[in-house]
Amino acid sequence: MTTQPVELTVHSSQPYNAEPPRSALADHDLTPLDAFYHRNHAPERPRIDPATWTLRVDGMVERPATFSLGALRERFREHTEVVTLQCAGNRRAGLMAVADLPGETPWGPGATGTARWAGVRLADVLREVGVEPGASDVVLAGADLPEESDGGPYEVSVPLEKALAPEVLLAWSMDDAPLPAAHGAPVRVVVPGWIGARSVKWLERVTVTDGPSHGHHQAVAYRLLPADASPAPGRGVPLGPIAVNADVLAPDDDAEVAAGPVRVSGYALAGGERTVVRVDVSVDGGATWRQADLEPQAGRWSWRLWHTELDLPAGTTRVTARAWDSAAGVQPADPAELWNPKGYVNNAWAHVTLHASARDDG
Repeated sequence: MTTQPVELTVHSSQPYNAEPPRSALADHDLTPLDAFYHRNHAPERPRIDPATWTLRVDGMVERPATFSLGALRERFREHTEVVTLQCAGNRRAGLMAVADLPGETPWGPGATGTARWAGVRLADVLREVGVEPGASDVVLAGADLPEESDGGPYEVSVPLEKALAPEVLLAWSMDDAPLPAAHGAPVRVVVPGWIGARSVKWLERVTVTDGPSHGHHQAVAYRLLPADASPAPGRGVPLGPIAVNADVLAPDDDAEVAAGPVRVSGYALAGGERTVVRVDVSVDGGATWRQADLEPQAGRWSWRLWHTELDLPAGTTRVTARAWDSAAGVQPADPAELWNPKGYVNNAWAHVTLHASARDDG
């Protein structure tokens, strides 16, 4: 059976930013490669020969080192993690409906996806070079050159504690195949439970430091600002662990369905050390809720798929979903409460509108 290729919504071509329709993500533990979202910061994608690629590890380390791809494979054990990546701007369109966000990409619900990643643990590499006392952060730099970085590479950082966690990978494989160039080959970072911006693609340098990166994408971008603030170095709160979030993936928004039993499915995700423990679904604007059935997770750091069956009357019904995490966190109801000048972290209740027609039993 031949499947049709997924048609992505392209938000920009330079840099290339695109997402799939929500229906392409539905009921897949692992996101099909052609439905995996693309988030880039530079006008052009780096073109790197794996045979000559090297990774420099330096900074506050006892033995600075440079590793080829072959050396990483030979010297360190390979590990695999199923991880959901999610852009901090996922569902930004819902915040744009509250108030305009000039210059920001109008991401819908598709800037998220799950894959099986394989590579070496960043922790193993850091232990090999020896981290010096007083270190607190690990700066990760890629080969891409965003225009807003004054000619420098894309660079962010994560706390040393997270970098040493066993789930953080330097990945060369995606879904049991070599990592595609479009997703960061030959090696990218995968930081489970954190916003996708920290999972640096086309990785070239790892630097251990005594403070966060001063680069634009750490010090200015990817920070949660008060509604009345403008971006400036150090202003706002740096984004890290993903807030609890969920969405309806099928049926699609504005879908035509037959009245009666309708299967509704979606995903839920909690970042940091939290897990999804419950998903609620409502057809009356949140006046009443029913619990959806949760599927087993494909991995500790992957999304939790859910489904439920709704008995829809003929006419239009707005279906609402919300998730709870293991810290008793729940999605807020109103995106107006979350609006911020960069349009990050829209984890308000999710909605789709379904149009049910009476069944023809004749």
